Amino acid sequence: MKIIFMGTPEFSVPVLEALHRTHQIVAVYCQPPRPAGRGKADRPGPVQMRAEALGLPVRHPVSLRSDAAVADFAALGADVAVVVAYGLILPQAVLDAPRLGCLNIHASLLPRWRGAAPIHRAIMAGDRETGVCIMQMEAGLDTGPVLLRQAVTIGAEETTADLHDRLSTLGARLIVEALARLPQLRAEPQPAEGVTYAAKIDKAEARIDWTRPAAEVDRLIRGLSPFPGAWTEVNGERVKLLRSRLVQGQGQGQSQGQSQGAPGQVLHGFTVACGEGAVQITEAQREGKRPMPATEILRGLILPETL
Repeated sequence: MKIIFMGTPEFSVPVLEALHRTHQIVAVYCQPPRPAGRGKADRPGPVQMRAEALGLPVRHPVSLRSDAAVADFAALGADVAVVVAYGLILPQAVLDAPRLGCLNIHASLLPRWRGAAPIHRAIMAGDRETGVCIMQMEAGLDTGPVLLRQAVTIGAEETTADLHDRLSTLGARLIVEALARLPQLRAEPQPAEGVTYAAKIDKAEARIDWTRPAAEVDRLIRGLSPFPGAWTEVNGERVKLLRSRLVQGQGQGQSQGQSQGAPGQVLHGFTVACGEGAVQITEAQREGKRPMPATEILRGLILPETL
């Protein structure tokens, strides 16, 4: 098939590569280069860099709403457009331009977690499973009928980074399968029940409140890892906590039946009491440093009695 590919971040790259191996990509649409790094020089996104390395033509319009942008899109004569984490709303004229419409790869089990941050929100909410849906796009936000879906279990210690990589690989496989079976696939309308929205992550969510139950703190840490990174203050320094696990039983020196410690109390090592239960931090990152296992970071970081 002649395909227009539309995506921007790292999540989209395995999909681009899979489609490049199996179909003809007539154009790659992605977000324009953005200022990045200390010098704030414009830097292309992962999809643009990979597309250029593959010798594919790249376009990054600021908007697709002008008549000229729609005309340029339609002139490509694509059979289908494949969209994954592109970053722009597609107007109806663009959705209608390819012969077979536009297909979206969405990293949740729709209608749960429509919107911008489905992987983060699934972990933060404590979902036991998530997955990937191949959806026929329409004007609403992730409201279109689903052509293909596959569920995966979320691991007890899995982070957004871990799940991101698994779902990206799964999405690449599913879209190739969907395109091969497109004439036979039945588009299933999404049910009205069970709709949730995965709001964009706000950095204000990232500070850890140790008065919350340990299960919530653990999910926050894993759900915001690696970005923006849940954090706590240690001796005036902001330390990101990137991996954690729930701790069973009591802290050191505490007998069965006693309180596990006040919220924020460091029980032993990098195990911290919460409003209910405790979490063990297994990976963290100090300001200006690389992520490190907790055992390594504690060699140069003395924790106070209470965070």
